[in-house]
Amino acid sequence: MRVLVRRCWGPPLAHGARRGRPSPQWRALARLGWEDCRDSRVREKPPWRVLFFGTDQFAREALRALHAARYPGQGSGDPAAEGLQAAPGRPAPRVLDFWLRKAWAAERCGPRSRRLLAPRRENKEEELIDKLEVVTMPSPSPKGLPVKQYAVQSQLPVYEWPDVGSGEYDVGVVASFGRLLNEALILKFPYCLPRWRGPAPVIHTVLHGDTVTGVTIMQIRPKRFDVGPILKQETVPVPPKSTAKELEAVLSRLGANMLISVLKNLPESLSNGRQQPMEGATYAPKISAGTSCIKWEEQTSEQIFRLYRAIGNIIPLQTLWMANTIKLLDLVEVNSSVLADPKLTGQALIPGSVIYHKQSQILLVYCKDGWIGVRSVMLKKSLTATDFYNGYLHPWYQKNSQAQPSQCRFQTLRLPTKKKQKKTVAMQQCIE
Repeated sequence: MRVLVRRCWGPPLAHGARRGRPSPQWRALARLGWEDCRDSRVREKPPWRVLFFGTDQFAREALRALHAARYPGQGSGDPAAEGLQAAPGRPAPRVLDFWLRKAWAAERCGPRSRRLLAPRRENKEEELIDKLEVVTMPSPSPKGLPVKQYAVQSQLPVYEWPDVGSGEYDVGVVASFGRLLNEALILKFPYCLPRWRGPAPVIHTVLHGDTVTGVTIMQIRPKRFDVGPILKQETVPVPPKSTAKELEAVLSRLGANMLISVLKNLPESLSNGRQQPMEGATYAPKISAGTSCIKWEEQTSEQIFRLYRAIGNIIPLQTLWMANTIKLLDLVEVNSSVLADPKLTGQALIPGSVIYHKQSQILLVYCKDGWIGVRSVMLKKSLTATDFYNGYLHPWYQKNSQAQPSQCRFQTLRLPTKKKQKKTVAMQQCIE
């Protein structure tokens, strides 16, 4: 095994500052073919010094696993779950000596205090993580993104991109970060590459009805997205009718366990990495507001439900009613007893036709191949299907007593398109 000493980016230089040695200084474990530089401070086995890059809930689970690996046998590593957050300005319990920890535990945790009283492991070889620092993206929210929230609760050093601190690290771990990096790092990725390369793999898994998914731990190639060698890969079946949020939770736990497994045997994993196959590569572009616009004439009921399960918790599905944008908040499948209603079978309907079904208290909307049900909508404010019927549909029919149901319908909302062609092409080039 050869050890690579590579220099990565450092904090942005102030205007007029003299350029010096890059910071931080990376001690990255490398595969054959990389530049070889010897340094007595480079570690070839655990415990590792880790710099973690991440943003969302998926990445938070990986960070939690890394933090727990710093203190094997001492709980989950989640301060919120264990009630072990230190008060502002007060040291965290695990950095206190035994007697101070005993007093702190008795005061704060009561019967749970025994978890804090186990003596520290003196044998460093038993520890996997020696040092853990975090880089995340800036957020308009005062609390920050989920990764920052966890890092603050756990009293981990945290930086906001492009600031990456100035320490020395052996390994970089990236999960849901969304920025091109200059260094060869380890990436945890929520899909079985090369399928669904790009920023939204879980969403596209649900959107396209995939039956199998998984997690890939790979090594990043500098300034490239999702194209490095695979270090570990596992597949799992996609639970029927699961949402993207539910699937992400399953994959985040799987990925966290896989990440720890790779770090325990990192030199061997790097040496045995395999290249991604060229065939089967697909792109998972970022979801935009335009994706949420239902195309009643083109999409089947199954496609609409997939769209709802894929993005409904992020962007509500949208349509147009009487020149007003309306959001569909709660979609349900229509059972066979409702479909047998003569009101539905005895009329010539066109896609987008909307009918209120009083017995089930849902709106029935006709699409390319059948019906979908809607329990609630957003039109100026949140409305149940009954409220929408009483306030909008019924008055419309009273004014248009001779009108057919096909004249009262939802229409496809056409949002103005932004010119993103050059950006999309550049992104695809980065992953090819």
